[in-house]
Amino acid sequence: MTTIVETKDGSLQGVEEDGVTVFRGVPFAKAPIGALRFRPPQPTEPWSGVRVCDTFGFVAPQPAGQAMAGQGTPEEQSEDCLHLNVWTPACDDGSRPVMVWIHGGAFVTGSGSGAFYRGHHLSARGDVVVVTINYRLGALGFLAHPDLTDEETGASGNWGLLDQVAALEWVQANIANFGGDAGNVTIFGESAGSMSVSCLVGSPRTQHLYSRAIAESGGPNGLPLDAATATAVQLCGEAGVPDVAALRDLPVDQVLAAQVALQAKAAESGNTMVLAPTIDGGLLPEHPLSAIRSGVAKGKELLVGTNRDEMKLWVVGNRRLTGGDEAFILSRLEHSFGADAGEALAAYKAARTDRGDDLTPIELWTAIESDRIFRLPSLRMAEAQAALGTDVYEYLFTWTSPAMGGLLGSCHALEIPFVFGTLTTPGVELFTGAGPEALALSEKMQDAWIAFARAGNPSTDSLQWPAFDTARRATMILGPETAVEDAPLEQERAFWEGRATGRHPEPV
Repeated sequence: MTTIVETKDGSLQGVEEDGVTVFRGVPFAKAPIGALRFRPPQPTEPWSGVRVCDTFGFVAPQPAGQAMAGQGTPEEQSEDCLHLNVWTPACDDGSRPVMVWIHGGAFVTGSGSGAFYRGHHLSARGDVVVVTINYRLGALGFLAHPDLTDEETGASGNWGLLDQVAALEWVQANIANFGGDAGNVTIFGESAGSMSVSCLVGSPRTQHLYSRAIAESGGPNGLPLDAATATAVQLCGEAGVPDVAALRDLPVDQVLAAQVALQAKAAESGNTMVLAPTIDGGLLPEHPLSAIRSGVAKGKELLVGTNRDEMKLWVVGNRRLTGGDEAFILSRLEHSFGADAGEALAAYKAARTDRGDDLTPIELWTAIESDRIFRLPSLRMAEAQAALGTDVYEYLFTWTSPAMGGLLGSCHALEIPFVFGTLTTPGVELFTGAGPEALALSEKMQDAWIAFARAGNPSTDSLQWPAFDTARRATMILGPETAVEDAPLEQERAFWEGRATGRHPEPV
């Protein structure tokens, strides 16, 4: 069966699948091509007739070979990538909660049509409308330079974030016709998607577009404009053009080739994310954590958390790291800590000794970097919002992947199929594990995410989830057993008091 829905731009035809109606490849902005490259997204052109939405749209241009494993077969790329997908129980006047997913991928890869992110299960289980979106990536989405500043918005470099804003504006204008409630929108995302969520929470321009937010493994993030400008100049050098304006005329393949070369040189000095949201004075007038602390999102409930072993996703296969002795690990930590590297190593040794945890060099490095890049930035956002009297809920995901004999641990991205209920997608169980225990955890997590989207509290019949505060630090442990633990990994957290963390250090 098919369903036809009217939007502000024209008619859309979806298809009924697995108990929900799906609309794939819905355009929410004009293709950012030619003169629209490195500019804010523009409204779509209305169409006549009925647009059939049975196929996912193009994914944003991205380098081959950089995508995360497990997200399905490579999809066709194009700058004409500003599409979203909708899963709904019914296109009626049901006024259901809306959950808008922002995918991860280090701001350089990924798409809203990834295999982990299919919305059938979540939509049907929770009677909610699920939306997944694309946004511009890499240099095309995050290249910042004063010469690119948009006069109307003051934005520079945050083209991908502005795409996310445009998608949320589309939701506000149209989602009621898909059975959703525009007044009850939850934004959620993982990794770069979670950093994006955190940036949107920290932007004064977005507060009318969402009701609450879920941040999975990624806190507030923002490059200083001068650092982003230096990156733009370097990209021009790699591309062989005199200035950023000339980049608008380059074929996409040449832009991506220059981007790959830029990333490779940056990685040599330990910088693995040079294309990311920028504190541009427009969309992000200040670091989003500072804005959150000042109350820009006061009253917006947050659900925030990370996975215990985030960095293990990137460790497996790196023989220098996995086989490195303590001296080698210390030298790697000096990239992040400088002279304080020895202090960090000693602090984590002491904390893990007290708990009887593994003290091998690679486990110590993984724990330190997982906290620096993921857990502590997320915790600081939770602390900032809770200090304003807003309800915040914290989690720590501890389920272990069976892949590679368990070497991945509770790594980055592992929680996503549990949230979406996609454990039974072919091949996913190799990463997540399968069986009654995994399915039970997935059902608990889906129900908690849905409950939070519905009313701002993730408590359910099976999970009684207290709000987070800086006195108790109540945290829901989501793993083989689910339970509330007060201040988990507290000794490690205490080490970071007064220290900068994150990919791009936030204000302490």
